[in-house]
Amino acid sequence: MMQSRTHTCGELRLSDAGKKVKLVGWMENMREVGSNLGFVVLRDFYGTTQVVIQTEEMMKTFKSVNKESTVSVEGEVRERSSKNPKQETGDIEVVPEKVEVLGRCRYNELPFEINHSREADEAARLKYRYLDLRNPEVKKNIILRCNVVAALRQSMTEHGFMEITTPILTASSPEGARDYLVPARKHPGQFYALPQAPQQFKQLLMVSGFDRYFQIAPCFRDEDARGDRSPGEFYQMDMEMAFASQEDVFAILEDVLPPIFAKYGTYNRASEAPFKRIPYLEAMEKYGSDKPDLRIDLTVKDVTKLFEGSEFGPFQDGNIIKAVVVSDFKESRKFIDKTLADVEVQAGNKGYWFRIDENNEAIGGIAKFVAPKKDEIIAALGLKANDLVLLSAGKLTAAQKTAGVLVKTFGAAVPGHMDKEQYSFCWIVDFPMYEIGEESGELEFCHNPFSMPAGGLETLLKAERGEIDPLSITADQYDLVCNGVELSSGAVRNHDPEIMIKAFELVRLGEEDVKAKFPAMYNAFCYGAPPHAGIAPGVDRMVMLLAGEDSIREIIPFPMNKNAQDVMMGAPGFVTDHQLEELHIRTVTEE
Repeated sequence: MMQSRTHTCGELRLSDAGKKVKLVGWMENMREVGSNLGFVVLRDFYGTTQVVIQTEEMMKTFKSVNKESTVSVEGEVRERSSKNPKQETGDIEVVPEKVEVLGRCRYNELPFEINHSREADEAARLKYRYLDLRNPEVKKNIILRCNVVAALRQSMTEHGFMEITTPILTASSPEGARDYLVPARKHPGQFYALPQAPQQFKQLLMVSGFDRYFQIAPCFRDEDARGDRSPGEFYQMDMEMAFASQEDVFAILEDVLPPIFAKYGTYNRASEAPFKRIPYLEAMEKYGSDKPDLRIDLTVKDVTKLFEGSEFGPFQDGNIIKAVVVSDFKESRKFIDKTLADVEVQAGNKGYWFRIDENNEAIGGIAKFVAPKKDEIIAALGLKANDLVLLSAGKLTAAQKTAGVLVKTFGAAVPGHMDKEQYSFCWIVDFPMYEIGEESGELEFCHNPFSMPAGGLETLLKAERGEIDPLSITADQYDLVCNGVELSSGAVRNHDPEIMIKAFELVRLGEEDVKAKFPAMYNAFCYGAPPHAGIAPGVDRMVMLLAGEDSIREIIPFPMNKNAQDVMMGAPGFVTDHQLEELHIRTVTEE
């Protein structure tokens, strides 16, 4: 007996026929056949069991209970005359002798049908998430998440990593996103910040003498939502290794992740170690993205010189031109127009096209601008009949980005160009250390300011002396990508304060700035820091991929909406004047 029941609703089998049992759960539905005959489906966490009503008295009892009330049913198990092979308990039913209402549902109408909740409006699903989670199809993603986290913990422990929790209340730090700030009651005017990541603490643990650290870590970033990113908070499997190189980090993840994806994934194929490695610049040129989906066979080619002298406006003014060839294309003009419209929304830039017909002529789209160099273009791109050529144009970054969206969108939409049923991993390596900021127009860190520049101090000194372009400096940092999703980001860390200061000086921040912004890191590194490296795969994204879901909200128990609101709990919300006074805070109303 367990929890006031003898069995769960998913447990009984034909071998239990004749037993007296007690079940508890939610009354999923009732089908009334006559005044003294009906069928009730009882559901708990483990499954469902059919309860057969055979008396008028019992019929009255059940009819007085609204759906989704919790009930206790005592009765006898018997073999069903009409079995249901699709149901694990489909060989049996329970004839009730006693029914007790444990928790009454007080509403005759539900916000949505429980077993069809995924068809409901998302706002309703999030407001009534506790009802949404009763749906077994929704619940299974949360169970998957639990199993994956447990498997990650076990594997990391077996690889010699120690799980150490780091602070939630910490100092505000410029790490790339907006902080969530928490006022300090005992220190008027001062604020804690929720950690964007345990980055500094895990590096400090390496300085402290710990060799292998990991944590299933909550991270908090005030960012906008998207399909693979939840606003507010998310979880990552944070790890760091002392006296380690990039190769050491790769070896760990290539050993830890494939068995988990093989066991829990929707698809039964996954990349084997070692994963393919693609330098950042090559990824941008070949795939138009630093998150390539290698399940798609389309690639990008530079055709700038090929279209030199074109009369087509977007191909002029020194613009870079990229091409994507889709072979054996049989879709309609309407399909092309619709898909290009989707591309424009995603990329913020137009895509262009033409086709090669059975007579080896260029038709449709911008074909008239292709005609003067048709034969040269066909030869250069190796075009055949029924090939669709997609093009992007603009400054280098814009042309690459648009081409990447063309690859991703058409690759997924056109039959025969995406081998979807697999997990395709790759490492993106050799990221630029610096970039020109879109807003500032000045040199900024491209990825992680704590990454070790390739070549160390000498490379930075060459850039300072003007011997090399700072934009040419690469960093020992890397991303793990799976199916076009950035699963994790990591780096070999900068553990030398001299190198750290010089790296920041190139972005106009001096030693005093470094000391002020990262006091613990700077001071700790002055006491003998080991070389160290790490990475942090996103748990939410990992489970999303394993579940085969397109939205990360489907695998989070209680997600926020796209506007970073918890509509179920009413957060964020207003607080009392007294609470604000205690925190020495006054709100200002905008006029």
